[in-house]
Amino acid sequence: MSGKDVASLVLRAAIGGTMIAHGVKHGRTLEGTGRWFGSIGFAQPKTQAIASAVVEVGSGAALLAGVATPLAASAVVGTMAVAARSVHAPNGFFITAEGYEYVLNLSVASVALAAIGPGDFSVDHLLGVDKKLTPLTGAALCVGVGLAAAAAQLAVFWRRPEPKPDEAEASA
Repeated sequence: MSGKDVASLVLRAAIGGTMIAHGVKHGRTLEGTGRWFGSIGFAQPKTQAIASAVVEVGSGAALLAGVATPLAASAVVGTMAVAARSVHAPNGFFITAEGYEYVLNLSVASVALAAIGPGDFSVDHLLGVDKKLTPLTGAALCVGVGLAAAAAQLAVFWRRPEPKPDEAEASA
C-alpha cells in the first residue's frame, strides 16, 4: 500500500461521505429544499432539489467506491460551483459568514483526487481504468466537465433573486 493509495482512499472517503450526507439531507427534506432553491433564484425548484439529492448521493457513492473517479469528482466541482455562484461568493471567503470557504475546499480536494487517481482500493483499479488518464488529463477533465455543467445549470435555471424591500432600502 503506497502513500498515494492511502491519500486517495482518505480523499474519496471524506469527499464521498460528505456528498452522500449532503444529498441525503436534501432528499429527506425535498419540500423544504425545493422552497430554498426557489428562494435563491432557481426555476423549477422541486426539480432542482431532486436533482441535487441524486447528484450528491450518486457522486458521493461513486467516489467512495472509486468508480469513474474523474467524472464523479467533476460532479462535486459542478455542484460546488453552482453553490458558490448562487449563494456563497457574495459573502466573502469564510463559511461562518456563508462564504465560499467550504465549497472551494471540496472542489480543490476533488480536483486533487482526479489528478492522483482513485488508488489501488477502487473499482477503477479493479477494472484497469485507473491508469488510462494522466494526472493532468484527470484534473482537466474534472474541472472542465464540472464547470461546464455548472455553467449550463446556472444559465438555464438560475437568476439572481430580486432583493427584498428591506435589503433594497439598506443598499440605497
